[in-house]
Amino acid sequence: MEAENHTKSSQFILLGLSEDPELHPLLLGMFLCMYLLTVLGNLLIILVTSCDLHLHTPMYFFLSNLSFVDICFTSTIVPKMLVNLQAHRKDISYMECLTQVYFFMLFAGMDDFLLTVMAYDRFVAICHPLKYLIIMSPQHCSLLVLITWLIIVWVSLIHILLMKPLTFGMGTEIPHFFCELAQVLKVSSSDTLINNIVLLIATALFCVFPVTGILFSYCQIISSLMRMSSSTSRYKAFSTCGSHLCVVCLFYGTSLGVYLSSAVTHSSRASMIASVMYTVVTPMLNPFIYSLRNKDVKGALRTAGRIILLQYTMQIAQRWIFQK
Repeated sequence: MEAENHTKSSQFILLGLSEDPELHPLLLGMFLCMYLLTVLGNLLIILVTSCDLHLHTPMYFFLSNLSFVDICFTSTIVPKMLVNLQAHRKDISYMECLTQVYFFMLFAGMDDFLLTVMAYDRFVAICHPLKYLIIMSPQHCSLLVLITWLIIVWVSLIHILLMKPLTFGMGTEIPHFFCELAQVLKVSSSDTLINNIVLLIATALFCVFPVTGILFSYCQIISSLMRMSSSTSRYKAFSTCGSHLCVVCLFYGTSLGVYLSSAVTHSSRASMIASVMYTVVTPMLNPFIYSLRNKDVKGALRTAGRIILLQYTMQIAQRWIFQK
């Protein structure tokens, strides 16, 4: 009975990406570089969209929120993995695992809904341009984000409350590199029927509804573009959607890869590799996609670079003058 009971001191064993200790330094270096790129890239997007007055629009307001969520999303998973790789350990405490499950659900859900809201923003901008400033006013944008946070916080909390009664054996092995809810439920020694039903409903809420909303928005956008007489106008209008469409395809494409790899192959290794794509690689690539494909962001980055270079040059000149 004592081994089956879950306490604050009980631990899980995360099997990780590789059991070969010789690969740990390579994995440590690779994930550390990706994590630093993710944090620095998304912080740069937040800084640029906050400082440049030309980017104080609904689209970039949602983009800065997405960058913040991506930093938090990756920080939920990668730091613990880096610590375990560096220390050649695989353990994670019961409370750490519950915390990781909660914040993973929270930020993954926020990613889903922010991408949906951003698609809605492009739909209003292209299909209803005259009403855009009214519909997507700062108050409405802030309210959309606030409501999204409240929904996701409560849904994630429900999962944690349902997990509390579950029992686990001491040293239970989780075939993953982080505590993913579906994998944790599989290794429980309790009946998880209610948990799985709630997880199915949450999956519909976090995935099916957002994807449906995004598809509907882009169907309406394409329909509006087809009615435009000028090909230049079509290209200009659709070019504002390019970066968002790339991020959507990358995020949902890799998420679908995780589902298919686990459903078809039943291989935890294939599922883990696919999970790396949407938990680590996608948040890292988002800033590059938005900075390389977006003229406004590229222009703001150039302006910020010139200002920093000018300030640095002035500081050097002042030091040289004082030394003289």
